[in-house]
Amino acid sequence: MFKRILIANRGEIAVRILRACRELEVETVAVYSTADAGALHVQFATQAVCVGPARAAGSYLNQEALITAALAAGCDAIHPGYGFLSENPAFADLCEANGLKFIGPSGAVIRQMGNKAAARALMQRHGVPVVPGSDGPVPDAKTAAALAEQIGYPVLVKASAGGGGRGMRRVDRPEDLPALFDAARSEAEACFGDGEVYIEKLILNPRHIEFQILADGHGNVIHLGERDCSIQRRNQKLMEETPSKALDADLRARMGAAAVAAARAAGYRNAGTIEFVLSAEGEFYFIEMNTRIQVEHPITECVTGVDLVREQIRIAAGLPLQAAQEDIVQSGHAIECRINAEDPRNGFQPCPGKIGFLHFPGGPGVRVDSALFSGCTLSPYYDSLCAKLIVHAPTRLEALRKLRRALEELVIEGCPTTADLCYLICYHPDFMMGRYDTSFLERHMEELLAWDPDARK
Repeated sequence: MFKRILIANRGEIAVRILRACRELEVETVAVYSTADAGALHVQFATQAVCVGPARAAGSYLNQEALITAALAAGCDAIHPGYGFLSENPAFADLCEANGLKFIGPSGAVIRQMGNKAAARALMQRHGVPVVPGSDGPVPDAKTAAALAEQIGYPVLVKASAGGGGRGMRRVDRPEDLPALFDAARSEAEACFGDGEVYIEKLILNPRHIEFQILADGHGNVIHLGERDCSIQRRNQKLMEETPSKALDADLRARMGAAAVAAARAAGYRNAGTIEFVLSAEGEFYFIEMNTRIQVEHPITECVTGVDLVREQIRIAAGLPLQAAQEDIVQSGHAIECRINAEDPRNGFQPCPGKIGFLHFPGGPGVRVDSALFSGCTLSPYYDSLCAKLIVHAPTRLEALRKLRRALEELVIEGCPTTADLCYLICYHPDFMMGRYDTSFLERHMEELLAWDPDARK
């Protein structure tokens, strides 16, 4: 096992990793920007090092500063968390070149799976279903137009690199394709430094289903079931649950087998996520692989009892998986709400500021992952996620009731958040019945915001 790990991240995920390290009796080194000098992860760590100014480019994305800090502190591994450098192949390579274990897959695997066009081609070669579309990158709008006519509108023009909905454009009509193709390519170049795009058929109003996988260095690959991530706005997830109401035992087994096949095809090692879209007709298609821990990993931990961050660390240390596929049993139902410092009634505008009174809910089956504390400041320089509220209960109905109760107890004073919106979603008939897809918020946002959130009081 490692002696000392540098955590190349901040916020709730840094705190989450710190806790796992503490339980493994591994020392921790936190890094922080000047804006995060008083942050919770800094206070929790064995030691902490300032790596640069407030802007992430000079601190949390400063690869040389992170490597220097790790070596100076005597670390033998780096955990990247999610976001920032977690899916940067050059950083994974740099860690290895400096004798530091990168807690994640190799740079080569990240590079391969980070290019969505290349990942798509790899899945095709190994029999994993993919959405109909181009066999690789599309060089120009003329080629894209010919492909779109062949597979049928609507289509998506998608960046080969990156994610989070950036570098992606929906095209409904042939006459719109040239401008939208150029827009997707320009955005991809600006966001990821890579303007390569590909094209695929748009599966209208699908479910977004992802499978958690674990793979060690001894040839063992397992999945830990699915997460339904269909409650999302502009490709940004807001609520997730497991298991999905859309899957029966047979479909779950087939999708799980495809996820394991995808991980094996990639030569994957560590924790990762295989993402699928599920059509209304029950057909599923691979869309991408996330080569890191996911924001929504806690709900999988709740229903399987597997500590995913602990497993990440063990795998990186060369240890085998502690469970075989037949040992993984999903127990009960779990739901997660992302509590973002955003104002849904004002176009989801980010709302940084100082936190006043703070109260997190508790009780059996309630978990809150957060780095907030009373008096802390939410910085404008970073992501707006400020807490994750997770509940676990024997049935979906009980989990939903528990989530409502927990949201009623949650108090975050000092900035608007998405908590009220999550609470209203919990009472929407379609969500209550599990009859929703990725178009849910787009179709119901006006209706949801017309409800009075003070009704919960």
